[in-house]
Amino acid sequence: MNTSPVAVITGASRGIGRGIAIELSKTHRIVGTYKGRRDAAESMAAETGAEIFQCDVGVAADRAGLIAFTLEKFGRLDLLVNNAGITQRERNDVLAASEESFDELIGTNLKGPHFLTQLAARQMVAQGSGRIVFVTSISSYAVSTNRAEYCISKAGLSMSVSIYAQRLAAEGIKVFEVRPGVIRTDMIATVEKLYEEKIAGGMLPQRRMGESSDVALAIRAIADGLLDYSTGQIINVDGGFHLRGL
Repeated sequence: MNTSPVAVITGASRGIGRGIAIELSKTHRIVGTYKGRRDAAESMAAETGAEIFQCDVGVAADRAGLIAFTLEKFGRLDLLVNNAGITQRERNDVLAASEESFDELIGTNLKGPHFLTQLAARQMVAQGSGRIVFVTSISSYAVSTNRAEYCISKAGLSMSVSIYAQRLAAEGIKVFEVRPGVIRTDMIATVEKLYEEKIAGGMLPQRRMGESSDVALAIRAIADGLLDYSTGQIINVDGGFHLRGL
């Protein structure tokens, strides 16, 4: 009988989530979610052996279904990786940005993972153990006036990490924030060249763009228990972007 730990990874079919799924599949039984691209999810599952589940994290019924599916398949949940997120459909100045865009990003990027974590945490409390990771962004503190709704959603998610870390510490559940910088995914495809130019010009102390595997290795350390006495910690995976120098 397979007794490997169980990990749920949201948004696992592409980008950072896929990189995380590939890494964690070496040691964990995986449930990976996807929203629209079933072909991408099936490709990821073929590579990793993961179970896949269609889920819009912004929808309460989907979140409940995901946890129920995981428990039905495996009977437990050891690691939740809140990775699923979206960017705005159009980059608009904050003075012109729409309420609809704001609601969409808050629903998916903040409300969704916050309340999915609530469901997962209840299961972990019943088990007496577990680990939770929120994948946020340097945009939780770095201002982009044409991406206000994205920045606000990630800043709120950063606070959710602290709240859950404080609440769950005594229950034996560790909560972490992994904060990626500029990572090469399809989310930044339209501005990848611009970022490459900025990085070459010194935007990052480490003069290269990040890869999904860089984020996955940070989560590997958490999954393996190497940071278990550091609950609530922010792990910057950003090539040194967070450093301040004169």
